[in-house]
This record gives sequence, C-alpha cells and structure tokens, in this order.
Amino acid sequence: MSGRLEGRTAVVTGGGNGIGRACCLRFAEEGADILVADILDEPGAETVGMVKERGREALFVHLDASSQTDNEQVAAEAVERFGRIDVLVTAAGISHSGYVSGKTEVDAAMMTEAASRFGQPGAGIIGLEPDGWRKVLDVNLTGTMLATRACVPNMLSNGKGSIITIASIAAKRPEAGPYAYAVSKAGVWMFTKSLAQDLAKGGVRVNAIGPGFVATNMTKMFMEIDMVKEMVLQSVPMGRPAEPVEIANAALFLASDESSYFTGEILHPDGGFYTE
Repeated sequence: MSGRLEGRTAVVTGGGNGIGRACCLRFAEEGADILVADILDEPGAETVGMVKERGREALFVHLDASSQTDNEQVAAEAVERFGRIDVLVTAAGISHSGYVSGKTEVDAAMMTEAASRFGQPGAGIIGLEPDGWRKVLDVNLTGTMLATRACVPNMLSNGKGSIITIASIAAKRPEAGPYAYAVSKAGVWMFTKSLAQDLAKGGVRVNAIGPGFVATNMTKMFMEIDMVKEMVLQSVPMGRPAEPVEIANAALFLASDESSYFTGEILHPDGGFYTE
C-alpha cells in the first residue's frame, strides 16, 4: 500500500535526526508534505532536502521545544505554507539536561558515572540537580503540550487530525531511563490520554508511541560502554536496538486512516521489552 498520507501535511518536532527524521521521510514516501521543526538548523535543513528528494514539499522552522512563541510560529508557518495541519509528531526530546544531538562527550561522562553508581541506594536522587530536572521536563513534557496546543486549533477547524506523541518504555518502567527522563515520558503518556478524551468529539485522534532502545544519537553511548550495552541488550528479547524507521512505521500507522478507531492508546515497538 502507498499514498496513505497523500495530500496531507505533517508537522514533526525534532525532525532533524533520529525518530523525528525517520518520520519525516516515511511520511513523505506516503505522500505528505512536511514542516520540519528542530533546534538544530543544519540537520533540520538536511531533512528538508531529503524530503524533497522523495518528491514532496518541505519547510524548516527553527524550534526550541520549550518555547511557546516558537511552537506557535511553527503552527502558523505550517498553515501559511501548506494550508492545514493534518498530523503532528512530537519527537523533540532530550535524555538529560546537557544533551545535544550528535555530541557524545557529555553523554559518555554521564553514562560512565551512572554505571559506576548502579545499584547504590539513593544514587539517582542524591545527585539529581533541580535545574537539570526542570530542563528535561520543559523540553520533553511541556514541549509536547506546547506543540499540541499550537496545532490543535487548525485540526479542530478542519474536523480531523492525528497527533502522535513520542513517549518511551521509560514511561512505565523507571529503570529504562534517568529520573527526569522517565518522569517526563510518563507525563507525556498521561497527557496523551487526557488530550485524547478532550479532542475525540472534535475528530482529532491522539496516540503515543513508547519506543524501546532505538539506534539514534541519543542512545549511541549505550552501545559504546560495554557494561551499559550488556544491560540494555539483556533487557531486549530480540537482542538488538530498533532502527528509527521501525518507529516511524508505527507513527505512519497512527497518522493514517488505518488507525481510525485508535485514540488514547500507546504502541510499544520495543523488541519484546515488556514480555519480561
């Protein structure tokens, strides 16, 4: 089947790399025009070029996910350029307060320190910095709210839309991520359910994806520290991380009419993580 999103417009936050970029490309292959929003300008522009190579129109808009003004600008430019917003994917996110996609030095130091303290009582909370906590929630949770708040009016005016939030297996299992990350993703999942109830009668569906470990910049360091890599792979019955396109395929299902009776649900492409 092809053309499942023909004639539709998708807004993808965090579209410059990883899951967000994979969603942009997969949606374009199925006929959608794409607004790519990201805090990193160069990767975002690269995604736009890749979408155009697939024969669809695309526009990049700079986005700090935690900024109300930026999110409102994203929605406004999507409507101005494409006339409507049919799909929103909120893929913008960070794993910790110092995270910058593609820069692994901070990730390596954090992961090494966390691995050295593994199993020590209180290790997670004692070293938790309130400012770092707030930044992760601002981007992952408040950013999801701001993106949906900006895009929902156009969807309601059209009487139709699909919102896909990106949660995580960490939304339900705390050992799958640091405190702030896990709490932010649990919040995304509850927000998804609340929003689904709010928008159902307006024709807008809201669902979440809770990926397992995915081969992206965010998880690169997991595979480069032997102790962490072993723990990760032992928790996944399929014995490997997902490729970003495998998550994008789940998003495509939720974006398309094939999922027309889905709302308030979460899909877990996780390699069997929740079978244990």
